[in-house]
Amino acid sequence: MRAYHDEEWGVPQHDSRMLWEMLMLEGFQAGLAWITVLRKRQAFRHAFAKFNPKKVARFGDADIERLMADSGIIRARAKIEATIRGAGIYCEMEARGVSFNDFCWSFTNGKVLKGDGHNRLGASPLSERISKEMKRCGFKFVGPTIVYAWMQAVGIVNDHSADCFRRAQVGKVQAARK
Repeated sequence: MRAYHDEEWGVPQHDSRMLWEMLMLEGFQAGLAWITVLRKRQAFRHAFAKFNPKKVARFGDADIERLMADSGIIRARAKIEATIRGAGIYCEMEARGVSFNDFCWSFTNGKVLKGDGHNRLGASPLSERISKEMKRCGFKFVGPTIVYAWMQAVGIVNDHSADCFRRAQVGKVQAARK
């Protein structure tokens, strides 16, 4: 967990595929501890073709059964099917000329939101709005709490605590991107 926090969590992510991977993994985390997903992340990547949306979108019934038998991942049929459907939605967006990165960051006009450094939210009005839009697009397992955790993970919101050394570092990553 320390390496994940120190090197990845909260860093603004602008790679569309990685944004989608993280959203799908947050969906698998629903009802579980994040460490469970993190420990299985490499197995998830192997099972889901390195989270290549074009490949995952083509998964069929045989793939679902293969995934249900894979003890290396979280074997929840609804979450597996939601990931496959999510890959299809990603590909449909791309075919319409909508980058998943642009879609994700459009809610903040490309800017990182900064938490107050003292209070951690479980959800926010913005995560509720993003959740509704993602559900409208057809995504599953994207409730406001999952979306907020994803926003934190991919750096759409900087919720590092005020005394965390990463808070200022992550802020510099955003400033350098401008």
